[in-house]
Amino acid sequence: MIVSQPEKRWQNRAHFLGVAAQAMRHILVDYARSRQRAKRGGARQLVSLDEGAAVSVERAAELVALDDALSRLADIDPRKSRVVELRYFGGLSVVEMAEVLGVSPDTVMRDWRLARVWPRRELSGR
Repeated sequence: MIVSQPEKRWQNRAHFLGVAAQAMRHILVDYARSRQRAKRGGARQLVSLDEGAAVSVERAAELVALDDALSRLADIDPRKSRVVELRYFGGLSVVEMAEVLGVSPDTVMRDWRLARVWPRRELSGR
């Protein structure tokens, strides 16, 4: 995680943005998984209203399913999976994603058009 790496040297802005998007994905998915465990009777814990509103139980299931779909996409096409991760979890623009991936904005747009269909198709099959 970004915070636990105080001596980490960022190669450049693109490197930082890429790592930040990955960290956000892991944080949100881990939190979603813990919410699902709690729903099934796991250890209960007090959370603030802000934390409780962050990911509802229903959204937690969707988030975990999205993470699973992105992992399957990464097995087939890692760059397309990364585009979805950067956009969805990192909130990066097309230009920022192109910078992170070292490709042109047009390539990112092509990848995005194809990749954003994958999770929807995977999630609708459940």
